[in-house]
Amino acid sequence: MSNNLRLPPVFQPTTYRAFMAGADRIVATIRPTLGPVARTVAIQRPLDQRGPELLDNGGVIAKRIIQLPDYRADVGAMFVRDMLWRLQEQEGDGTATAAVLFQATFNEGVRLVAAGLNARRLQGFLEEGIEVILNELRRQTVPVNDAHHLAQVAFTVCQDRELSDLLGEIFDIVGGYGRLEIREGSSRGLEREYVEGIYWERGLLSRQMVADPQRLRSELEDAAIVLSDLNIQEPQQILPVLVTAFQAGLKRLLIVADEIADSALSLLLANSKPDHMQILAVKTPGFGREQQADFLVDAAVLCGGRPFLRATGDTFKAIRSEDFGRARRVWADLRSFGLIGGMGDPRQLRRHLAALRAAHSETDDLALRGKLHERIGRLMGGSATLRVGGVTVRDIEARKELTERTAAAVRGAMQEGVVPGGGVALLACRPALQRCIDATHDPEARAAYRILLRAVAEPLRTIVANAGYDPSDALAEVRMAGPDYGFDVLTGRVTAMGAAGITDPANVVKAATYAGLTSAALALTIDVMVHRTEQPAHATPPSPARRKRL
Repeated sequence: MSNNLRLPPVFQPTTYRAFMAGADRIVATIRPTLGPVARTVAIQRPLDQRGPELLDNGGVIAKRIIQLPDYRADVGAMFVRDMLWRLQEQEGDGTATAAVLFQATFNEGVRLVAAGLNARRLQGFLEEGIEVILNELRRQTVPVNDAHHLAQVAFTVCQDRELSDLLGEIFDIVGGYGRLEIREGSSRGLEREYVEGIYWERGLLSRQMVADPQRLRSELEDAAIVLSDLNIQEPQQILPVLVTAFQAGLKRLLIVADEIADSALSLLLANSKPDHMQILAVKTPGFGREQQADFLVDAAVLCGGRPFLRATGDTFKAIRSEDFGRARRVWADLRSFGLIGGMGDPRQLRRHLAALRAAHSETDDLALRGKLHERIGRLMGGSATLRVGGVTVRDIEARKELTERTAAAVRGAMQEGVVPGGGVALLACRPALQRCIDATHDPEARAAYRILLRAVAEPLRTIVANAGYDPSDALAEVRMAGPDYGFDVLTGRVTAMGAAGITDPANVVKAATYAGLTSAALALTIDVMVHRTEQPAHATPPSPARRKRL
């Protein structure tokens, strides 16, 4: 160990107590945000003169919390913060559920380890019990795909009827992988716009190719398409394309290239005449070689034809008519271009989509998953733009963030289905856990299953408490009512959650459950905390009185 370590390592039993103190601080901050009748958290950001930021999103709240002054407790706080941050980035929601599950599991686990149980064995049995819970959640999952049910899913997240109805309509039209852009609007309300076909954010290479000066847009019917990422510097490089198109009797042509010099553009403009051949040229979409290569692969599958690649030394010298792709219609403006009715091989398109979906479901890389999702959405052809307005800039920002979070939840529900909401799906896992308890005599195993038996009830209890009702009374009523029944905090009554349309996206519930419970099981195995050599100025050791309590 380095001799210049300023802060001594922390050993048991102080490790658990300090870790728990920090974790409890984070969870106590996020717990009030769980449920449809949630409370808010006010956070004053540094150098912000506009007043505190009012938040009801556990993931955003966790991001705002940088460090705790007590460097010992800070380890537990940052452990939970990192878990919630990752969950927010991956699923967009579920952070408050994960937080309360973590606290219920970890705190009870610490008590049992202090009483003499082995932390490692307890962790192993907890992980077995977590798999039991996930299997029960899978059993309860039902598909959802019509606009009405999608709107109900959205409403459970945002509690905004106008927004939830719009998102239900949008996803019903564009599909679970459809492309949705959420932008700031200029009005006070919500505005939606649907884009037919597929489009990319790269536009015309010359303003002189604009046919409609009012819309700054050009369109071609029954167009041939040349796909490439080539840099065309001389007219002779593009001339074979024109010759081959003319010989094939093509009247409308879209050329995709990374760059076309002015002299080559002049050749295209000179040959672009309504009674001869209409020609449009657009820049290859994507930033960098990798993204451009992805576009060329997708577009070639969608439209047919052969992509010409700079990396393989391709040129247009030997271009043939079968190298052209086809589309029923293409359009382009100065910022983007799109196509409708690509005429590629449908079977090849289905195989390509299946491969992209498989890669999307298998990868844990969030950046790669986002790129794959965008490619799938484009190829499936559904695109929409939702503009979010408001009274003030802060109002618009808050509603836009809520819209993004809700859209992610609805998309997940379309892809993986829904489970009963309000904490009922987790509560319904208790009989399976009880059967595990009855089937074993191992003390660590029974203790682990009992921890989980109590933990899965904690989200429902928290939702009820946040709404101002007594959790014990509500839980007793729910147990008497039977399976699928829960406590609707909006009406104050026990009701059948599925029939009432109170559901949660299955992917969010499963991800929150896995994150919260596995993180708690792992935290039980932490015996020593070693702090970094350089501490921030505000991170000070606890006071003598605090040391005695720890």
